[in-house]
Amino acid sequence: MRQKLIRLLEPLLLPALSVFTAMVLGGVLIVLAGGNPLEAYAGLLEGAFGSPRAVSETLVWATPYILAGLSVSLAFRGGLFNIGAEGQLALGALSAAWAGHWLPRLVGGGLPAALHVPLTLLLGALAGGLWAAVPGWIKARAGGHEVISTIMLNYVALNAVSFLLNGPMKDPAASNVLSRTPLIDESARVPELVEGYRLHWGFPLALLAAALVGWVLRRTAFGFEIRTAGQSPDAARYAGVRVGRTVIVTMALSGALAGVAGAIEVSALHHRHELGFSQGYGFDAIAIALLGKAHPGGTVLAALLFSAMRSGATRMQYLTQIPIDVISVIQALILLFVAADTLVRRIYRVRGERERLVLTRGWGG
Repeated sequence: MRQKLIRLLEPLLLPALSVFTAMVLGGVLIVLAGGNPLEAYAGLLEGAFGSPRAVSETLVWATPYILAGLSVSLAFRGGLFNIGAEGQLALGALSAAWAGHWLPRLVGGGLPAALHVPLTLLLGALAGGLWAAVPGWIKARAGGHEVISTIMLNYVALNAVSFLLNGPMKDPAASNVLSRTPLIDESARVPELVEGYRLHWGFPLALLAAALVGWVLRRTAFGFEIRTAGQSPDAARYAGVRVGRTVIVTMALSGALAGVAGAIEVSALHHRHELGFSQGYGFDAIAIALLGKAHPGGTVLAALLFSAMRSGATRMQYLTQIPIDVISVIQALILLFVAADTLVRRIYRVRGERERLVLTRGWGG
């Protein structure tokens, strides 16, 4: 029983030590800024979990983090590095805005919420999935590196969205300085989970997506193909896996998760697409996936950690006058220590084999 418990907790040890080390160094920065680390972190916890409304806001932040983190994690499990979640998320949000406002007018009448909400989220997933399938196809057919292609496609997507928000899809009632679409119809809006709070049904949907990704990876033949293609493409081909197709589909599913994240933000919170609404969810997702070891459950925990930091940072700054930028530094340090896990092992003299998960076989071509 003891050995089983150790094996169960061992994957959590290094991420926990990485977070602890980053928090200690963050405390040093707070001292240098003239603050008290204990007071600052107490304010952070109060802002994240100190009241029902604070918890609600933390879970609101967690929703896009979970979905975008799952997007990057799924690609990792297939040996792919999807840097394009930010662009895929933006396109998913734009598609949701189109579905929420223009689609009912296109079909000549209103749509029932039971149809309109799923359709809005589905179109968001479709937009993100198709956009991510492009670098998957480039890698499968031409050997192009997905890191380069997803980074470049980020610029294309974000600038295309900017053009549309300032042009054909711009709200006619908005001033020249506002880049946004018109409000989506009521029938396209994801409802609140708790009345009077911003927490919405997108959060349980994100948890359901995490469970579904875990089930697919562990319990289905396609999940086996993803994992095998990620760990050893040659062995996968020998086992009869069509690696090229698996790469394309994996990237498409990865992009679909990011697209849903953007669609939910539009449908549940903003009710329109506004330029810059994402606040870097797609880029933070890389750190979340790494901290969670590309495991769906670990990704959820990492997303909750990052969302608590984001949600509680404002309260911390209000109580202690410590700049909110300290949180960004701590998040960057977490990513550094997760990536440099050998350093963490040496600091704490942790013994054990390195994780067998191959995150980015794509680095080798």
